[in-house]
Amino acid sequence: MNIVILAGSNRKNATSTRLGEYAAEVIRGQGHEAVLFDLYEKPLPFYAPDEKQETDEHLAELNTVLLAADAIILSTPEYHGSISGVLKNALDHLSQAHFSGKPVLSISSAGGAVGVSSLTQMQTMVRNLHGINAPEWISIGGAQRRRFEAAFDGYEEYEGSQDIEDRVQRVLGSFLKLAETLTAAKKAL
Repeated sequence: MNIVILAGSNRKNATSTRLGEYAAEVIRGQGHEAVLFDLYEKPLPFYAPDEKQETDEHLAELNTVLLAADAIILSTPEYHGSISGVLKNALDHLSQAHFSGKPVLSISSAGGAVGVSSLTQMQTMVRNLHGINAPEWISIGGAQRRRFEAAFDGYEEYEGSQDIEDRVQRVLGSFLKLAETLTAAKKAL
């Protein structure tokens, strides 16, 4: 399977992007393809429906990878109870053609306890794009986020980081099973 992770932060080394990178490692470890599209490294033009933007290199690449994806992961920091502006802008450029019938996992990071508002907003957008929301999601915040960052940065075993890794791996396992089931059903049609 081919899974695209859309990392929606405009910050270098964002925790939400690191979650996406970690998800890509886990997915590849399960024998699947995983592509991380990082909106910090590949910024998109501001969505303007009256202007032709097909010539933008990053936008063309995003269209290509998402159309080829069997499943999608959306990753965002939570800002003021919402998704990041760069992720919203990217989603505005996309359509049902990119999401219809594909399983989508939502993940977030927050400065506070968890980023639930951003997760529910992403799931609403996925429904409107005719994607299939995974029944679980991932959010880390506060002390969990700091433990994840420390573990990701390669510090010695950081107390409590194993719980986060276990949860992320469990949710990704469930997501991959959903994606495999839906991909097999599509091929059978």
